[in-house]
Formats: sequence, C-alpha cells, structure tokens
Amino acid sequence: MSDNPVFVLSKHARALVAAAGLSLLPAGVASAQELNALIWCDHADPALLRPFEEANGVKVNVKEFEGTGAGLALVEQSQPGDWDVMVIDSIDVPRGVEKGLFEPLPEDKLPFADLFPEVRMDGSTIVDGKRYAITEKFGYNTIGFNKAKVDPADMQSMTALTGDKYKGRIAIYDYYLPVIGMAMLAAGKKTAELTEADLPAIRDTLLKMKANARLVGEVTASQTALATGEADILVGGGEWVTAGLAKENPDLDFSIPNEGAVLWSQSLAMFKDSKNKDLALKFIQYMLSPEGQARLATSSCYWGMPSNTKAALTDEQKQTLRFDEQPAFLARAQPYPAPDADLDKKLQDLWTEMLQAQ
Repeated sequence: MSDNPVFVLSKHARALVAAAGLSLLPAGVASAQELNALIWCDHADPALLRPFEEANGVKVNVKEFEGTGAGLALVEQSQPGDWDVMVIDSIDVPRGVEKGLFEPLPEDKLPFADLFPEVRMDGSTIVDGKRYAITEKFGYNTIGFNKAKVDPADMQSMTALTGDKYKGRIAIYDYYLPVIGMAMLAAGKKTAELTEADLPAIRDTLLKMKANARLVGEVTASQTALATGEADILVGGGEWVTAGLAKENPDLDFSIPNEGAVLWSQSLAMFKDSKNKDLALKFIQYMLSPEGQARLATSSCYWGMPSNTKAALTDEQKQTLRFDEQPAFLARAQPYPAPDADLDKKLQDLWTEMLQAQ
C-alpha cells in the first residue's frame, strides 16, 4: 500500500495534528534526549506521545508524511542518523530494506506473540530471515455506510455497490489500489493472484460502481460526503473513516461483506543509522504496549485496529472498532494488490478511464 488511505479525516483533526507537529518537552525537562520520528498523522497526537516523553524524560520530534514514496524521499534528503524510527506500510518494508535503511529488530524484546496472527505480515516485514519492522495498526478498505439511510443487510454483499438500489447515493474513495482490490473481490477474484487477464472484469465492475456514484473523492471529500449525508455509502471506507466519527454520528458504520475486504496495515521500523537505537527500541516497545496501542488505535487523526490483541481499549472503544469480530473479519480479508510496474501502469490507466466515465 504505497499511499495509505488513513489520512486527514477532518479539518479539526488536521488542525490538531498540525499543532502537534513538534512535540513539546514535558514540564521541567530542559535538555532531554531527543528521538526523531518520521510518522503518519496518528503518531502526532500529544495524547499518544506525552506519556512516552514523560516516562523517559525525552523529547519526540515528529515529521509527518503521507505515503511511502514521500517518506523515502524525506530520508534521501536527510543525513544518515537524522532519523531514528519510521512508520511505513507493512507491504513496503522491503523497499526500505533494499535501500539499506533499516535495522533488524530484536524479536525477543517485542510482543510478537500477542499480535493478531493475520497481521504479523511476515512475508514483508521479514527479509532474508531478519525482521525489520513490526505491525502496529491495521484496518480495512471496505464498505462504509450510514445505517439509518441504507439497509445494513444489503451491506453484506458488494452487489449493493453495482446494483440500482443505491444509485446516486454512493461515494468512491479515490485511491486505485484498494478500490481495484474491492472490484476484484466483487468479481470473485483473489487480490494476491492479480494478472492482466483480470483487467476486463475489474473494468466492468469499476464502471458499474462509477455509474452509481455521486462522487469520487480523496480522503477528506469522501469522508465528508458520508458524514454530511451527501452520500450514504463509501466504497473503500472502513473503521478508519467511521470509528472516529461514531460519537458525533453513531449511525456511521462499516461492514466486511461476504466477498471480503482489502486489508491495510502499518508498521514501525528502526533506522540502521540511528544514533539512539536504545531509545528507538523503547519507542517501538511503547507503541506496541497495551497502553500505547490503545492510544494509537484511537488517535485524533484516525482510528484503526491495534495489532496487539491485549490493547487496553475500553469496552466502548472495542465496540466501535468491532474488536471482537476481528477474527471473522481477518478470515475474509485479502491483501492489497501488488502489481509489477507494467501491470501497475495498466491499473492506473484503468482507474483514469473510470474517473473520466460519465
């Protein structure tokens, strides 16, 4: 997932994140050790960072980015040792390893046994027998909806996205890989087995979705459409859209339909050239601790499922995230499509065709 969908869920949230762009020192700490982190916006929440800073007498400096490509570009523009830790799409960990950026993690000092087995992401976080990252948060690109406006039973099948019943009441999240993954599921195909032969079926499904859509929009526009009632269904939505808005509008929900959903996950990695590896490991340990996981899962920027099954969430938070349903959800989830460069270009061309369709 080269450009993760879970960013910028409201102007209010973005303002909070902007204000937290550089974490403040705990009171009374004049010259603390510093940790420099390349992060997604959920890690910029002061409610997440301050407990770590206060417990360790340190200052966490954060630089926010969106998408693996942008993060790697920031690294290339920096000096070795400028950064200590990085949040990265789990499937993109090998890209960082190939560039020689990351330090193998000590598995015996991290709670791998407590993770949901399906999100350990061993296939991408382990390279040549060494583990370079640990999954910290995950979720789904699936169907987000307003259960006061649609029949929740209809949301258990992706046929609702291509039939006539909800025509003109649908928004589509404008990111090609997860929605193409959903189109594959709707066509009865497996995302891990994507080939060029699947393109006609993907095209047909995408065009049917587009014919029903009121709008196709990036994160803020598509989320706002669902929140304001401009659309009743969001293709590509999920807990990352609806959970953070549950208190404002408890009718917003998501489903993992019978055909499945597309799984996203994010990981933490340590830089090989970090000058603070002991502190970097402590930071990763904190993020994966039950308390850190609960704060990360409910960050002001966007919510998501904690990878640690022992996350210290409240009963209400667990209910909002559908925590107890995760084993069944994960059993039906499929990974992001991972096309090679040639097929990726064809998928992007197909997406452009869909966008331009009337």
